[in-house]
Amino acid sequence: MCGIFGYIGDEPAAEITALGLFMLQHRGQEACGIAVSDGRKLKLVKELGYVKEVFYQERLEELDGFAAIGHVRYPTRGTPTVENAQPHLITTLNGPVYAFASNGDVVNYRNLREAYEKKGVFFDSDNDGELLGRMLVYKMEREGKDPVQAVLELMGEVKGAYSALFLTPTRIYAFRDPWGFRPMVFGKTDGGYAVASESVAMDIIRAKEWREIEPAELLIISKEGVEGVKFNEEELRGGGRRAHCSFEIIYFARPDSYQYRQFVHDKRILLGEKLAAKDTVEADAVVPVPDSSNFMALGYSRKRGIPLCFGLIRSHYVGRTFIKPTQSIRDESVRQKFNPLYKFFSDKRVILVDDSIVRGTTIRKIVRMVRGAGAKEVHVRIASPPVRFPCRYGIDTPTYEELIANRMSIEEIRKFIEADSLIYLTVEELREVLDYPEDFCYACFTGEYPVLEGK
Repeated sequence: MCGIFGYIGDEPAAEITALGLFMLQHRGQEACGIAVSDGRKLKLVKELGYVKEVFYQERLEELDGFAAIGHVRYPTRGTPTVENAQPHLITTLNGPVYAFASNGDVVNYRNLREAYEKKGVFFDSDNDGELLGRMLVYKMEREGKDPVQAVLELMGEVKGAYSALFLTPTRIYAFRDPWGFRPMVFGKTDGGYAVASESVAMDIIRAKEWREIEPAELLIISKEGVEGVKFNEEELRGGGRRAHCSFEIIYFARPDSYQYRQFVHDKRILLGEKLAAKDTVEADAVVPVPDSSNFMALGYSRKRGIPLCFGLIRSHYVGRTFIKPTQSIRDESVRQKFNPLYKFFSDKRVILVDDSIVRGTTIRKIVRMVRGAGAKEVHVRIASPPVRFPCRYGIDTPTYEELIANRMSIEEIRKFIEADSLIYLTVEELREVLDYPEDFCYACFTGEYPVLEGK
């Protein structure tokens, strides 16, 4: 899971891009980068760290140009190094320089990389974003394809998730895979045009008009205007359906985003209401695990008439624990991130609402924390189905062994996390909440993968 942002127009492109990336920081906290064009050449800065740390004002002023693309990285493919950070800068023998950034995960990465290495293409990283960029440049520079044809051919070869930005000296090419796994929006400002992973990035740059980019759609953006090309998504998918990521709605997206033709916070409230409708346990307070479950807890509280209380205080100087690169760092982050409100939990029966359980270690520490603060009962309510299968499309759940719901029954999970009771939503209940449920991917819950390597 990553975040991408691009801008072209009259305002300083690097500064606008840094603003957009700041609004997407929740999508990736390991590294960030910006590539900028002045119309002749491209400059790139990328480092490990947060947007505000890497792109301070003096550095942004050095990145002068009217077009830029940027990236915040959450690693799913490749080690946490600067080389694997994006955007990737691609220089050719003929001189033109390109930059590429993407959000997603390519399932046939290894086969494609080996095929292009045999064609003489060299790689500087283990990141699939570089693969996609070099594929485009190969098709344009060595095979003489125009960019539109190159993108179309790429869509026919690549299997998996990619919302992507391709920067040339004068244009940004923005496109989305035929399944529409990852979100992507396009907007217009007073001085130009922007593309982002989520609509919240359009808010900070005050875009007056924005819309979602469709699966298999390509936008060619210049200072002069925008040209759109909509490829045949069903043909490129080889049949089958769209596959928007349901975990985006449940966890990854900011609640103030609009994704997949629906408002995220509305859906999270409805998920909480679904949980409440199947629950009868008596309790004194509904407490969210902040921040991603706040709206779910609100929906639960409203439905059952049990007071919503923010009994866990979150430090916003600690990143999202689920997307930390190692278990030891995740464990340490839990202790740093949450603190129980003094004397709040004493002798209370608590409904603890969270968005999901992936590995189980975080929620167990939180349950212990709440009990240690004096809670009499702790009932855990999860506003998603059990996560039983690894994601292949950009979320870091790479092995079955990591997933507690793959190894344990719900009752065994309850005992492991030391809760008095545990309730999940079912896949069908999740589908009932979502608009256009047939357009979503539920593979992490069901194991039914819409795209597999070689298919």
